[in-house]
Amino acid sequence: MQRYRDTDHDSGVHSFEINDNSIIIKFSGTSRTYTYSYVSAGQQHIENMKRLALAGDGLNAYINKNVKNKFVR
Repeated sequence: MQRYRDTDHDSGVHSFEINDNSIIIKFSGTSRTYTYSYVSAGQQHIENMKRLALAGDGLNAYINKNVKNKFVR
């Protein structure tokens, strides 16, 4: 997994892994990972999350606002 840069130092995201059709998120303070996929959250949301993850800013807020519980179970 790649460490999330968190340019504003205000995120709950610790690290992420980008795959073709999904993104895996590890939040700070937990060992659990959350996989968000095209099927569970929608292609547009996943592509937005990938962009934010690579930019290092806004990912946690985006997840909370748009896809919070839409991870693969």
